[in-house]
Amino acid sequence: MDTTPPILNPWKIFGHDWAVTMLQQHLAHDSLRHAYLLTGPAGIGRRTLALRLAQAINCPTPAAPGVPCQTCRTCQQIAAEKHIDLMVLRRPEDKKDLTVEPIRELTRLLVLKPFASQFKIALLLNFEDANSSAQNALLKTLEEAPAHVRLLLTANNPEQLLPTIVSRCEILRLRPLPIPSVIEFLTRQGLNPEQAHLFGHLSGGRPGYALQLSQNQKQLAFRAEKLADIRPLLSAKRRERMAYAEILAKDKESFHQTLLLWLSFWRDVMLCAARSSAPLANIDQADLLETLGEALPLHSARLVTESLEQAIERLENNINARLLAEVILLDWPKLTL
Repeated sequence: MDTTPPILNPWKIFGHDWAVTMLQQHLAHDSLRHAYLLTGPAGIGRRTLALRLAQAINCPTPAAPGVPCQTCRTCQQIAAEKHIDLMVLRRPEDKKDLTVEPIRELTRLLVLKPFASQFKIALLLNFEDANSSAQNALLKTLEEAPAHVRLLLTANNPEQLLPTIVSRCEILRLRPLPIPSVIEFLTRQGLNPEQAHLFGHLSGGRPGYALQLSQNQKQLAFRAEKLADIRPLLSAKRRERMAYAEILAKDKESFHQTLLLWLSFWRDVMLCAARSSAPLANIDQADLLETLGEALPLHSARLVTESLEQAIERLENNINARLLAEVILLDWPKLTL
């Protein structure tokens, strides 16, 4: 018989118990804020927590004060993002940002009374994707929200939004969870111990990302390919690195994802070089990581890591992708492993 204590709080959501408790108390004591900003890295559970809050706000048959039943028609429709009084806004996949027109349409609709619930809820996902005009267009609603409106925003961090947006929201900063907790969560989701151990470490404490990664064979294959390229690139000649950079830069999204993978890898190299006891993310690459940690001084690993961090930011600012790829790879140390 499994005697392991349950890991779910009253909202039946994994992790972030402090945030659940605070929001539940806001609801139970009728002190709900008009706008909340949920921040944290992608895959940490921002959207899940926001949808559960939306359920708790409008559930007609709560299991307890501030606790949605999650079984009624309203809760199920909110979970599927299909409730008539829930408006979900995110950047279209074919657009580089969220523009002002959808925000203006949203603010127009929010003025109307709810159709079936007590509140109209606007869920603005990854609001860092909104350009400055779109963010400014939301300000008036944030400042003078109708009594029947609640706004829920998510973003990687508050610094990516206009200060005027941030100052008008209650901020909940979601932090990565302990790796053992994520491993336990994945085991309960049906992953075998080896899979749970690997994806728990790869997640960096983000349960949603861990679960998504475990189910995405294409993403796993992409990761394996790009990490496998690191060893030959380190021993490659200048001409070979330039040729690789040219290919890498042709697809901006693939380039961006590659930089994120390499950044995670080189942070692990830093940990090995520093002889740190902190857990590695890429534990399936432990042999290569330890070899590089022995071969490179800490400052060299740090320089590569910092250059990747800067490259990600520059790529997002539309710097010439090919030139960026060339600079990154030419600055890597030359090693024969």
